[in-house]
Amino acid sequence: MTETSAQLPLSAQSEAASANLFDRLVATIADGTRTAIVAEDGARFTYDDLVRFSGRLANALVASHVKPGDRVAVQVEKSVPALVLYLATIRAGAVYLPLNTAYTLTELAYFIDDAEPALVICDPAKLEGVGDLASRVGAGTLTMDADGDGTMMALCDQQSNDFQTVGRAGSDLAAILYTSGTTGRSKGAMLSHDNLMSNALTLIETWRFTPDDVLIHALPIYHTHGLFVASNVTLFSGASMIFLPKFDADEVLARMPSATTLMGVPTFYVRLLQHAGLTAASTARMRLFVSGSAPLLAETHRAWKARTGHAILERYGMTETNMNTSNPYDGERLPGSVGFPLPGISLRVTDSESGEILPTNEIGMIEVRGPNVFHGYWRMPEKTASEFRPDGFFITGDLGKCDARGYVFIVGRGKDLVITGGFNVYPKEVEDEIDAVPGVFESAVIGLPHGDLGEAVTAVVVCAAGSPVDERAILDALDGRLARFKLPKRILFADDLPRNAMGKVQKNVLREIHQGLYGPYAEDRGRNP
Repeated sequence: MTETSAQLPLSAQSEAASANLFDRLVATIADGTRTAIVAEDGARFTYDDLVRFSGRLANALVASHVKPGDRVAVQVEKSVPALVLYLATIRAGAVYLPLNTAYTLTELAYFIDDAEPALVICDPAKLEGVGDLASRVGAGTLTMDADGDGTMMALCDQQSNDFQTVGRAGSDLAAILYTSGTTGRSKGAMLSHDNLMSNALTLIETWRFTPDDVLIHALPIYHTHGLFVASNVTLFSGASMIFLPKFDADEVLARMPSATTLMGVPTFYVRLLQHAGLTAASTARMRLFVSGSAPLLAETHRAWKARTGHAILERYGMTETNMNTSNPYDGERLPGSVGFPLPGISLRVTDSESGEILPTNEIGMIEVRGPNVFHGYWRMPEKTASEFRPDGFFITGDLGKCDARGYVFIVGRGKDLVITGGFNVYPKEVEDEIDAVPGVFESAVIGLPHGDLGEAVTAVVVCAAGSPVDERAILDALDGRLARFKLPKRILFADDLPRNAMGKVQKNVLREIHQGLYGPYAEDRGRNP
């Protein structure tokens, strides 16, 4: 096929007085008295409130010796102050580094050592362990709990609302998000102010966001979906969001009469379909349901349409690129497809070996280029160079195709990455932990289709001769070594693992053998949340 792209919206081409993302946000605020965020308890924060609050937090960061370009690592529970901390970090010219709240100290050690932040903000309960890690790189530590309280807020309360936003170039880093691979350790994707700005404006136009919109925000904010897509699109459109600490089907349904949009992972829609309260009447005020972070099963798409009358809009993005494609706002939202390339973004399907562009309907490697694409991996110049073509296209690692109408389909991954409940898990990390369990000879970790999670982390284990180790013993040994979303939902046993002539484990064979293990709407049997 020929490469496909669209023109960048005129609004995304304009230059604000400062390229700092926060300055650009302030420039869009037409009425500071409008509600920006409604907390779970009903507390309301206007756009003026966010500007003042971010000023105090930015002053607190400077008082903690954070300088422009410094990394600020944040592992805290979702709260309104936690979201404003993201804005404050950007405003201070620093680089925001969100970390999954499920990460263990073992996992955090790598991120902190690699990023070398100037400041680490964590839950008070984790201060002792995180403080030890931070001290190794000379970083300070502050705390913030699930209510937004802690030493960070105590310092914030001593500060002035006034803060001169630090000027930044559009190419300066705004955030580093660590992403998983199938080998080695996680990589820090470097995202600039321009990367985040361009994608926000493009999505606002594509999804028709206006100040009249009210988003139900039930996603985590340490992830691209909840932090950049949901939050940035809402704020830059002047809309408002109902800010829920986590997804709860009862709560989400109760909020729909006051909302217009919902962004979620496929798990949200599967669980809402299991709720008797989901009807055409309960969703009547909603105008848009967006799904991403993991593949949406075609049967979930069809069941949602039959039940509510709404067609879920599925899109495709990555940590490294933000959003690349979207099903149309007007027009057919095709089950199983992630739609068309977004305006300003070029997408092509290539032969993974030669890089040759493939014809329509042929499966190959998806590559993308545009203002959304990251600047490379933190302190990994060789890895960065290997992931880009000479003409600037980023090799996503995802296999897909484009049909004659231009719809993009993701059919698999060139890598063995597992996406479970919207979170990335790379098998080697889990395999290393399983292989260290006494009585285990070797293991292979794969993702299997799961109606609730999209994919379930599943391990196939070969035991050492005479070993009595069983599924429960392995799960018990892994507990506390890995974030809970990485724990296998099932441990299966085999006499040996299938291998090719080169001795490489054939995970595609394992997936074929066990693909029906969970069924389309499987119930939880393991320890994953």
